[in-house]
Amino acid sequence: MKIGLLSDTHSYLDPKVISYFKDCDEIWHAGDIGDRAVVDELENFKPLRAVFGNIDDKEMQVRFPEDSWFECERLTIWMTHIGGAPPNYNPRIKKILNQRIPDIFICGHSHILRVKKDVKYNNMLYLNPGAAGNQGFHHIKTIMRFEISGKEVKNLEVIELGKRGEIIQ
Repeated sequence: MKIGLLSDTHSYLDPKVISYFKDCDEIWHAGDIGDRAVVDELENFKPLRAVFGNIDDKEMQVRFPEDSWFECERLTIWMTHIGGAPPNYNPRIKKILNQRIPDIFICGHSHILRVKKDVKYNNMLYLNPGAAGNQGFHHIKTIMRFEISGKEVKNLEVIELGKRGEIIQ
């Protein structure tokens, strides 16, 4: 299964996302989508899994959950928007992790790209794809692409889309 992962588009979908995700089986969006146009374009392109973020309106909050737990291949995935980062997860996330640990924990919100194994939680793979949109303090727009085969994550790539604020027409 080939996955395209992004977050924090804030109503702007860089056209390069489509070309980078053309060979992906699914796209996962870790929140702060922004508006329906982004969702529509992604859903018309590939199957989409998404969670809402703190800037998302009621329409996005009705359409997508705050937390998405699902299986991909033989791995358990948990995706939410606001999570913190190892070892400084927010209190809501810590409470859940003390009851249930996914194989992969995905969040956005910070606009800080990060990939880390968390030894405290069974070597859970923590992924934050950074920010793909033009809003925020990040300097470079980033996304991720990877494969899941059985219980293995392979070929994880970080892709830089260009400078924040750079709009390609």
